Amino acid sequence: MANITLVDDDENIVASVSLALESHGHKITAYHDGASGLEALETTPPDLAILDVKMPRMDGMEVLRRLRQTSQIPVIMLTSKDEEIDEILGFNLGADDYIHKPFSQRLLIERVKALLRRTGADGGEVETAAEAAGKAIKRGKLSMDPARHESTWDGRPVKLTVTEFLLLQALAQRPGFVKSRDSLMDAAYDDQVYVDDRTIDSHVKRMRKKFRVVDPEFDAIETLYGVGYRYRES
Repeated sequence: MANITLVDDDENIVASVSLALESHGHKITAYHDGASGLEALETTPPDLAILDVKMPRMDGMEVLRRLRQTSQIPVIMLTSKDEEIDEILGFNLGADDYIHKPFSQRLLIERVKALLRRTGADGGEVETAAEAAGKAIKRGKLSMDPARHESTWDGRPVKLTVTEFLLLQALAQRPGFVKSRDSLMDAAYDDQVYVDDRTIDSHVKRMRKKFRVVDPEFDAIETLYGVGYRYRES
């Protein structure tokens, strides 16, 4: 169904995760250190990457940071750490999902399935209204093409991760209307995946930074403290 790159130095994790995902039809390519994994991700981009946080020769956070300089492929992070700061850092760097060790194979399979479904890499359609209708979005300087997963600001491309794209799409579809964090979670995540408010905030913060690279005056995403966010069409 999908080509998945797994980067983890724990041979038991690699063996069990590979077996579980291969049993669902996915093709798994595994690497045991961050440097080798990054080289493979850049050379032959898969449909999805699974990265361990703690690895030799380059940890997962550094792999993610470098990968996001050139690629927006979906990324799930694996961590044995129980520190919230690591999860927040991962989302700020552009991770799409996070799974804490130890985890059940069923949980991993459902998270992979949900992320592939959101990107359309499972062979189906991306689960958003705009994608299903095949309609592009034009809001002031913002243009979004869900079919191609492309976004531009004043004609200049802005590369967004899958999650960032879905969040912005949900906001831009109804400019001026406030979207609560819960409604944004529903737009960007599968029903079986729970994330807290800070995860949404991290994605929005990173999204703003990307737009401000092309336009330092970008202020189209407004925060309504205690309520949520809205898109302001200029």
